Order: sequence, then structure tokens, then C-alpha cells
Amino acid sequence: MKQTILNETFSQNSIDNRLTWYNEPNRWEVNDEKLSIFPLAETDFWQKTHYGFSPDNGHFLNIKIEGDFICETQVDCKFKNQYDQAGLMVRVSEESWMKTSIEFEQNEPNNLGAVVTSRGYSDWSTQPVSDELINFGLRITRTGSDYKVECKENDAGNWFQLRLFHLEDKPIVDVGVYACSPKGAGFQADFDFLKIVNGSDID
Repeated sequence: MKQTILNETFSQNSIDNRLTWYNEPNRWEVNDEKLSIFPLAETDFWQKTHYGFSPDNGHFLNIKIEGDFICETQVDCKFKNQYDQAGLMVRVSEESWMKTSIEFEQNEPNNLGAVVTSRGYSDWSTQPVSDELINFGLRITRTGSDYKVECKENDAGNWFQLRLFHLEDKPIVDVGVYACSPKGAGFQADFDFLKIVNGSDID
């Protein structure tokens, strides 16, 4: 039987004290039953591949989880600048992590996808989505050191798989929501909840 590890609905003035920031933003707030993150400019998570840079200064609100889990959130993006992004992240170390989100593009379709970083190098798998898709659900399922990423277009939509991948084998990982603004400030990401249950499949 699955047990709920975390069910943060952002309905109080404070957040669960097990949640901690990796690179806390200058501004974030909890109100109207949502967490709002306002990323600083020139923030991102990436390692080396193609671009040659290694920014590790994005904003990541996380909890340490041991063993298999299912992590889910719903995010509403108020995009401003190219490459604005917000979603879920799993982090083993600076050289082993993943993030999944919709990334904003100007004058072309946005990118729904996942970045997986292994041994200090990132790769990026994407698919184009409508500019109108700004509110969406994301889910990560961990089974051992294997992970599945899924997305749905709204509360009533169906989950569809984005990616299967493997990360460095560590029993405890950091899991949570993240947001970045690689180009400029002004982006706001609103998270409706962050829920994590133990186990590796969906009832």
C-alpha cells in the first residue's frame, strides 16, 4: 500500500519544513493556494554539451527522498523571455540530475521535454507544443535508478510518456520543483501542489 511522503498544497502561509532551496530566489511567495517563483535572470541548469557552459544556479525547491517514489505537480507559466522554464527536477549531484518542463520560445512553438545529465554532460529531448499550453501536469516515477517522466495538458487530461532514463545509483535523491530564466527576469511560475508518494507504479 502506498504512503504519502509529501502533500504540499501551498494552502498555508509557510511550506513544509522538509522542503529546502537549492539557490533560493530573491522572490518567491505562497498565496492563493499556490507557490509562485520569480526566477532571477541568467539562471539555468546545464552541463557542457554543445554550448560549453555549465550553469548550476537555477532555483530548486526540494526534499530528500529514499527509495522508489512518484512525484507530481501542476504548473502554470507566465512566460516572459526565451528559454523561461519551470517543472520538476531530480538531483543526485551536480553531474547527475534531470529536469522536465516546457521551455518558452519566441515566434515558434514552445519545447516540452527533459534534460538528463550524466557524468557531467547534459542531453535534451524535446517535442514542440502549442504556445497556448502554459498550464500542465508533470510526473516522475522512480524505480531503483530508473525514472519515467510523464506529462498531461491539464487537470482533466491523460498522462503520456516523455522519457525513460537512468541516473547515478544513489539511495537518496533530491526531488522537487524548479524554475529558471536563462535570458532575463520577469518570468513567474505558479505551482498548484507538490505531491510525492512511495512506490513505483500508479494505482
